[in-house]
Amino acid sequence: MGSMFNGLIGLIILALDIWAIINVVKSSAEVGMKVLWVLLILLLPVLGLIIWAIAGPRGNVRL
Repeated sequence: MGSMFNGLIGLIILALDIWAIINVVKSSAEVGMKVLWVLLILLLPVLGLIIWAIAGPRGNVRL
């Protein structure tokens, strides 16, 4: 049961990281800043996502 829960949490974090990266790429930030944000999100998935949510660039992504 615990491993299934951990897998679900992992998938949710992966989906949120992908969403954050899409937002960064579609933002109006400079290319160098986009690269830094994407690297931060990829290298530190949870912490990078939290930092991006607080201070990161946002794009015009519509659901």
